[in-house]
Amino acid sequence: MGKGKNKTHEPKNGRPHRGANGHSSRQNHRRMEMKYDNSEGMKFPVKLAMWDFDHCDPKRCSGKKLERLGLIKSLRVGQKFQGIVVSPNGKGVVCPDDLGIVEQHGASVVECSWARLEEVPFNKIGGKHERLLPYLVAANQVNYGRPWRLNCVEALAACFAIVGRMDWASELLSHFSWGMGFLELNKELLEIYQHCTDAASVKKAEEEWLQNLEREIQERKSHTKDEDIWMMGNINRRGNGLQSDESESEESEESEEQSELEGKNQCIEYDSLGNATLRDSLKSRETLSEESEDEESDLEENEEPVSYDSLGNLI
Repeated sequence: MGKGKNKTHEPKNGRPHRGANGHSSRQNHRRMEMKYDNSEGMKFPVKLAMWDFDHCDPKRCSGKKLERLGLIKSLRVGQKFQGIVVSPNGKGVVCPDDLGIVEQHGASVVECSWARLEEVPFNKIGGKHERLLPYLVAANQVNYGRPWRLNCVEALAACFAIVGRMDWASELLSHFSWGMGFLELNKELLEIYQHCTDAASVKKAEEEWLQNLEREIQERKSHTKDEDIWMMGNINRRGNGLQSDESESEESEESEEQSELEGKNQCIEYDSLGNATLRDSLKSRETLSEESEDEESDLEENEEPVSYDSLGNLI
């Protein structure tokens, strides 16, 4: 055996060797394995593609999972796609009339974060048939229940469902535990869109749905307000009750003042048998004053003239 053969050489700086693309040899090896697996992986009836900007968590990214399964192809910035491009940069909405384009050229999406749309160079990606999706509600684990916030697999499934290929939509979503819930959550809406023809009719159906939704929200708000009012009781009656309470309190205060005045104007007297009797103090005072005056007058009348002798003795 030659000297130095079958030995692993570690770099002096402790860093792994990198290839021409800037990635480590281990990462390049994994990419080659993924490419090989994709060539032998599942096949979808039509072409699927995406522009991946690595904004999402690879473990939770639906686009990367489809890529691992060999169902979708990743495109470079600068490449165009001939089929339907589901993109926030689209002008019209997906409609049943797009079925021919989907069956012939497939569909593609932009794999990016909703919070980082400004970082996407939309002028360097896309194609001739860029489309928006009409109003739909997300069922994925990140944005469940939020309108418009669809991920990659939901966007592709929605495109297939609207053009009438529910079988393709179900096939894509079957690879996710929550996938079929998207079709159930939007079942009524998807049926409405499927009965439309062109983009204008889909847009009109979307606007009618949103108007009905807004009307229901306003009715619920008014209903909850009515319930709150009735839970508080009869406001008018409560107001009258408050007024009656105030009037009663005023009357009670007046009666107390009157009773105090009456109490002040009354005095206790006793008859010949010793029984206590209440008499008006003013009247009693008047009678007492009259009696005292009478007594004084009687005394004056009964008084005799007093005379003294020369020594000052009373005679």
